[in-house]
Amino acid sequence: QVRLVESGGGSVQAGGSLRLSCAASGYTYSTYCIGWFRQAPGKEREGVAAIDADGRTSYADSVKGRFTISKDNAKNTLYLQMNSLKPEDTALYYCAAGPWVGTPPLDRRQYNYWGQGTQVTVSS
Repeated sequence: QVRLVESGGGSVQAGGSLRLSCAASGYTYSTYCIGWFRQAPGKEREGVAAIDADGRTSYADSVKGRFTISKDNAKNTLYLQMNSLKPEDTALYYCAAGPWVGTPPLDRRQYNYWGQGTQVTVSS
């Protein structure tokens, strides 16, 4: 059974930083990609960053240069380091996993498994 548990959300002022974590278990790591999505009130869920088994990454244009995705295979944990946060980054952030080999997609339809989400609030 696939299980994804996010943590690390919180409230921060604009310009600040947060690191999200996602503890993952129950899937074949070598054939899956894993990523971060977010959903703000009244908006569609959007892909933020993703990483495949070989470490290839994808980023949304809105977060390039500010966010970094990484994973610790020994701990089966995914991270999202978020720097220079802006009020428009405020959203519920989800961890998701899906079967994929290659440059990971940011299309939520490619992801089968989802965590419960962790809230990030950035104040101006």
